Amino acid sequence: MHVQEWLETVPAVAVYALVGLVIGLESLGIPLPGEIILVSSALLASQHGDIDPVVLGACATAGAIIGDSIGYAIGRKGGRPLLAWLGARFPRHFSEGHIATAERSFRKWGMWAVFFGRFVALLRIFAGPLAGVLRMPYWKFLIANVLGGIVWAGGTTTVIYYVGVVAESWLKRFSWLGLVLAVLIGAASMLVLKRKARKATTPEPAIAGD
Repeated sequence: MHVQEWLETVPAVAVYALVGLVIGLESLGIPLPGEIILVSSALLASQHGDIDPVVLGACATAGAIIGDSIGYAIGRKGGRPLLAWLGARFPRHFSEGHIATAERSFRKWGMWAVFFGRFVALLRIFAGPLAGVLRMPYWKFLIANVLGGIVWAGGTTTVIYYVGVVAESWLKRFSWLGLVLAVLIGAASMLVLKRKARKATTPEPAIAGD
């Protein structure tokens, strides 16, 4: 069953709880489709008045911030043995290459890697635990974590919600043409944010001889 179709079968409070839980677990370091759940829920909110987009965005933001904070605490306590354990359990997401790439981004960008990491699937999973493993000062992590959670979760909810509202309105007036245009505008907005985030967190190649 499609994610959005399944979400339509559960009450609004369950949608809020599910979004917060899935995003929290993903931010904690467990590879889950947090962004898919959030996008599907925001789109559903635009079509059904039972789901409040403000409450949805708040739950997503809380899940992101709390999950990342727990991940930081676990990473700080577990250290590098934790990364080795995660690599054995989730080799696709926590391979040595992925860990090395994320670590280079953290060492170069510091707290900005936590902020922009929200918009990149790989770093969204790594951000909390890796910041703890690398002993990033908690106050820096907390600032980037809170701001990143608000901008990513709140921004994604807002963009997708209004794209859904506009799409539904235009669909009544211009049939499929309005829907296509609205979806393209929403997709373009998200791609621009993701591209900027990847550019900001991608380490520059090492120069031979350094």
